[in-house]
Order: sequence, then C-alpha cells, then structure tokens
Amino acid sequence: MDPTPLSGLRILVTRPRDQAAALAQAIATAGGVPVLFPLLDIEPVADTRVLREQLSRLARFDLAIFISPNAVQHGMAAIAAQQAALPPQVATIGPGSAQALRDCGVANVLVPTARSDSEGLLSLPQLAEMAGKRVMILRGDGGRELLGDTLKARGATVEYATCYRRSKTRQGAAELLRERPDAITVTSSEALAHLHEMLGAGSTMLSTPLFVPHARIAELAARQCWTEIVLTAAGDDGLLASLIAWRNTRGTT
Repeated sequence: MDPTPLSGLRILVTRPRDQAAALAQAIATAGGVPVLFPLLDIEPVADTRVLREQLSRLARFDLAIFISPNAVQHGMAAIAAQQAALPPQVATIGPGSAQALRDCGVANVLVPTARSDSEGLLSLPQLAEMAGKRVMILRGDGGRELLGDTLKARGATVEYATCYRRSKTRQGAAELLRERPDAITVTSSEALAHLHEMLGAGSTMLSTPLFVPHARIAELAARQCWTEIVLTAAGDDGLLASLIAWRNTRGTT
C-alpha cells in the first residue's frame, strides 16, 4: 500500500484557520501539499451582554444544541468564563463537534450517526416528543432555521444564542489562482457561496475537482456549474478517503 497516496497534489483547505489544522496534517501525512486558504473568518461576538444573559439561564433548559465546532469552541469558552451550568442533555449535529464537546469534558453527547446535519439530529427518537421542552441552540450569526422551526413545531420552546460571528476573508481570486490547486475542499455552503462570488461565474477554476461532505453543498456546487463535484463522507476521514480514491482513479502524475 502506498504510504503517500496524495504525493505531489496541492489540496486547497478552505476551512476557517482554527479548524484547518487536522485536515491539513492528514493531507500532508498522505503526501499531499495542503494549501490553507480560509474562506471565512470566525470571531467571538463583539458585544457579549446578550450572550452572558442567556447563558446565565442555560441550566434551566432541557437541551443545549451546539451547531458546529465553532459553536463548541466559542460557546464552551463563554460558558466557562461565566461559570454557567449545562442542561441535562447536550446535542450536536456531527462527529467533529461531538468530539470537541467530549474534549471539553461533556459526556453523553447526543449526535446522529446516519447523517451529520440538522435533519440527522431531528431524526433521533430523543427529539421526537418535545412538548414543553426548552431548547437553547448555540450557533453563529444567522444560519438555517430548520432545526429550531422543527423543534418548535414539535412543541419545544427554542432560543438561539449567538456565540460567534462569521465574516468573509479579504483574500481574492488573484491569490487563489496563484495557488494552482489540484483539488479543493469546501465544508460549508456559506464558504462555497463566497468562493463562487470571489471567482466569478466564468472562472476556469470551476473545472477543479471540488470535494464537499454534504449533499446540500454539492447541490449548490452543481447550480454554480462546477464540473467535477465529489460528495464525500463526513469529517476529515471522509474527505481524505475521497481524495485518495479520486487520486487512485486518475493515476499518478
């Protein structure tokens, strides 16, 4: 077995810088050249007064849901700073966020295994009967409303707590084109939208193989007219496995 199956390939890693290290290291270990090109910057909320007030009531809730690793990082930091207590049940939507919660000492995290998204979490039997339950969803500024809306429809009282904010990076198409990547990894629809806006509809880079871990991102990529879209399994392992499989199908260069 080839110990460096990605040898010589330049792989664009577009995650926010704080979340890019593990994937970049995995690509490098497989012989590839990780090119860090974050499309979004993640920062704490500028005014924490509302968040502090919400977290002071967190223990009164039945369930806290952390939407992403960023929500875990910034939400748990704010919880620790305030010495707030978590509710009896904590949930998240993907394995990366679940591991981040465990690393923070949170045990018994409720997380879906079939699919890593809001739909996957909503399919769990523990969230089927929500009448009278109070739920706090920790997330960034904005985002999908499906999770909260569905829990409300099931009888829950839902409150959103914004614990970080996203902004577009200042890098432009010229910097990206100079990187000459052989493949691109994108792990959020928002990041992909920014990338397409940066490149423009007629960009030759739309023919670069694009690796995405969710069908919703792949659907957006198809609408943007990317010509080679690879839908991977969730997490770093899924992205890496698909990169290696793709390399094997095209042979070494």
